[in-house]
Amino acid sequence: MPSVRFDRFYRYAELTDLLKAFATEFPQLVSVESIGRSHEGRDIWLATVTNRASGPASEKPAFWVDGNIHSTEVAGSVACIYFLKYLVENHDTDPDVTRALDTRAFYVCPRINPDGAEWALADKPKYVRSSTRSYPYDEDAIEGLTVEDIDGDGRILQMRIPDPNGLWRAHPDEPRLMVRRQPTEVGGKYYRVLPEGRLEGYDGFTLRVKKPKQGIDLNRNFPGNWRQEFEQLGAGPFPTSEPEVRAVAEFIIRHPNIAGGVAFHTWSGVLLRPFDHLPDTEMQGEDLWHYQRVGAKGTELTGYPNISVYHEFRYHPKDVIGGAFDWIYDHLGMFSWVVEIWSPMREAGIEKYLYIDWFRDHPVEDDLKIFRWSEDKLGGLAHLGWKPFNHPELGPIEIGGWNRFHAFGNPPPQFLEREVARFPRWLLWQALLSPKLELVTADALALGEGAWRVRLVVQNTGWLPSYVSKRALERKVVRGVIAEIAIPRDGELVAGKRREEIGQLEGKAYKHTGISFWPDYHVTDDRGKIEWIVRGKAGDTVELVARHERAGTVRASVLLQ
Repeated sequence: MPSVRFDRFYRYAELTDLLKAFATEFPQLVSVESIGRSHEGRDIWLATVTNRASGPASEKPAFWVDGNIHSTEVAGSVACIYFLKYLVENHDTDPDVTRALDTRAFYVCPRINPDGAEWALADKPKYVRSSTRSYPYDEDAIEGLTVEDIDGDGRILQMRIPDPNGLWRAHPDEPRLMVRRQPTEVGGKYYRVLPEGRLEGYDGFTLRVKKPKQGIDLNRNFPGNWRQEFEQLGAGPFPTSEPEVRAVAEFIIRHPNIAGGVAFHTWSGVLLRPFDHLPDTEMQGEDLWHYQRVGAKGTELTGYPNISVYHEFRYHPKDVIGGAFDWIYDHLGMFSWVVEIWSPMREAGIEKYLYIDWFRDHPVEDDLKIFRWSEDKLGGLAHLGWKPFNHPELGPIEIGGWNRFHAFGNPPPQFLEREVARFPRWLLWQALLSPKLELVTADALALGEGAWRVRLVVQNTGWLPSYVSKRALERKVVRGVIAEIAIPRDGELVAGKRREEIGQLEGKAYKHTGISFWPDYHVTDDRGKIEWIVRGKAGDTVELVARHERAGTVRASVLLQ
């Protein structure tokens, strides 16, 4: 097993070596390839995981897993590597893992955004939302505050400046903790609080934080519900304009065997499902029921709540998210989830919080709970005490406060492995729900005078139907089962077609209960049958193939005898 630790984050070169080590040590299970290059020219690595002895990945149903599309959300990469390790070390010992690798494939892309992550993990870090490409303009603001580690301690914290009209004051029970002053409050000692950084063009009065010129949000650049910048910040000039997103989109399009996928982000401690831009009433009923079932299983296995992005994870009541990963469901009908790893709120004993709304406003008591949790469990990692600093532009100030990257944006090192260990069973369970084409029978019946009736019967043994989702049918993006026959050189196809579509095969997912008043008229709609009449001689072999782009491929050789 490659030497891998789950109490730290890996920079690009280390991550590359680690992935290649998995492929070297487990060549029968893991292969690694570059699916494209980032803006700065780094390879975007993808691991394909399947048991090659049971067939190539391209002929099996597949499941997509990715992480770290946002630059600072490096815990997503750790979750992907942990899942990769989980698969290879449990093959041949865990029945579910063995079955999954024998009959399915996994495409794991640990770091979609290697450039942004490299900036975030640098000795002198720089935090941007996503890509390091300049957009929409290739120029920095001339005046204002550039967020950076100005005191050289490897962290970007906060600066506080005494100001009688400041918004912030010390908590009465914990003077190190800054909280907002009350609406009508006067008479206290107040501060301005702003990110740590350096100032340019400071006039002695006005403070403004520069907006980074790296304005691309890669998770707003996918084709689904993509909107221009005036409606969706960070969307880019056109869908898949960014090389990282284009690489992912092209890979997924070229691999229609993908039935679903999970993208790892941070942070909120929640499982997010589509739609991003539409209410549940606009989703096909069967798809919604499936999402609810998978979400409930996810909550059971991970402890994370499962919610709708549109209904419970919106940044503003009047706004919706567009251009995100749910593109694979919206356009392609592949079931998609986003996992927001890590909830410091829950760790601190705050059980009921409103996810995105919590960032806008929450009780002061919540801040105090998180502060005390940091003191008790993290040795103060989440909140640093205020230390004097002679700022080159502002003069004497203090630096300290919340340590967002190391304790909020990602799990602290001592909790990292515990947190990412929540997910493998859920990912595996979802993959095993995919449709699976299997052979029922392939045979030949002699009809006399050198003629034979050749029969092929296949069935879908998976939970989901071959088309996966009603969205896929609605979007007309998936073909039915294709059956093909190859006859001997001297033989003849008398009746039937060499290639024929025999339709979709249902799974077990959308059937009613045993006491339902809806009758099940299609008891064997998971099966498909096709027959041909061929002319040949005894001892000849007829080759049959049945394939479905999402359910896999089966082959059979039929001896005429």
